[in-house]
Amino acid sequence: MGYDNIVQTESDGLDNKERQGHNGRFDFITALGLSAGSPGGVGPERRGSSSGEWREIMFEGLSERLGDVFKRLRGRGRLSEADVDAALREVRLALLEADVHYKVARSFIDSVRSRAVGREVLASLTPAQQVIKVVHEELTALMGGGSRELDLSGPRPRTVMLVGLQGSGKTTTAGKLAKMLLARGRRVLLVPADVRRPAAIEQLQKLGEQVGAPVFDSRTDMAVVDICMAALARAAQDSLDTLIVDTAGRLQIDEPLMDEVAAVRDRLRPAESLLVADAMTGQEAVGVAGEFHSRLGLTGIILTKMEGDARGGAALSMLQVTGCPIKLMGVGEKLDALEVFHPDRVASRILGMGDVLSFIEKAQDAIDQEEARKLERKVLKEGFTLEDFLAQIKQIKKMGSLESILGMIPGLGQMKKGLGADQSELVKAEAIINSM
Repeated sequence: MGYDNIVQTESDGLDNKERQGHNGRFDFITALGLSAGSPGGVGPERRGSSSGEWREIMFEGLSERLGDVFKRLRGRGRLSEADVDAALREVRLALLEADVHYKVARSFIDSVRSRAVGREVLASLTPAQQVIKVVHEELTALMGGGSRELDLSGPRPRTVMLVGLQGSGKTTTAGKLAKMLLARGRRVLLVPADVRRPAAIEQLQKLGEQVGAPVFDSRTDMAVVDICMAALARAAQDSLDTLIVDTAGRLQIDEPLMDEVAAVRDRLRPAESLLVADAMTGQEAVGVAGEFHSRLGLTGIILTKMEGDARGGAALSMLQVTGCPIKLMGVGEKLDALEVFHPDRVASRILGMGDVLSFIEKAQDAIDQEEARKLERKVLKEGFTLEDFLAQIKQIKKMGSLESILGMIPGLGQMKKGLGADQSELVKAEAIINSM
């Protein structure tokens, strides 16, 4: 039975209810007493790819479906086994529609049900909340339980080898990873080991210039293994502690590709062999990960294009199907748009429970504490000016879209559309102040 047939079978007999939208606005210009003419609300055409916004796009359908299911559960008060079974049937359908592997969806529902129909849940004063708690814990476990950091301990230099299919974003990810590791105090050497794709070496050289990392001088007439071994020798000579090797990809898995990356792995013995997989390909990405893992023994996966409108099934299925954890995720086109994958935070956002830790981290990155103290002293002494408001707008924009910020705050995840968090209003306010 194919995937579409499974979804159709699960959907038989279910009521399709149209969701009522909410019109509203979250208008910062109102605070200035200024008016803006654009309608509120954020449609898909307005969404960008800023870091942090990916969850609202990728898991939007799943989050809405689960929100509807749990809303009905909360309205029942006491729950029976039949109530739980009916809810879990809808949860399973939601997972299948989100492109989660059908075996993973079945196993997940079985795990949740075995816990949700227990005495501690059904006899609880708040059984619906207990069911949500169980679902959250099982979702977190489904994606790996906790974040998996890169293991770069041991004798240096350490090597991170990036593998994957052509078009998955390996070269760009190499630049992003270099920027991340440089910020952590690592001394990085980028190694262009893709001698087949036109301009791959030049692309990585430009990325190295942008992030401030040296790039090994590869040539297209060199053997890939020779490039890697020469780069390893240079890293040792220049006291560089981390090599990031960008290997060649193909449009599909083939023997020459596997033989090449296997030869590099055998000679380099990398600390991390990471598959760069395109989240937009859905279950195809899961199949690719399984093939690479069986042949190369991957240590982790980097999911790219998580800011896109894919349904998220690859992220939920990857560990259970392949046995390989997601360690990092690309959440945008900018070189700082690479994040550690936190299963518990992703689960919280899917269930509309917010993500306070990510909110705090983004605030710390975007807001200069010394500048904030200066502003506090100035406001207390001289008052809040339009220039101060403009500075606050710029800091808010650094944190991502208003919709993503609201989604991180507990209780506002399901309300953000009703609030009409329109990012364009910030742009208008900034333009108006700058034109004065």
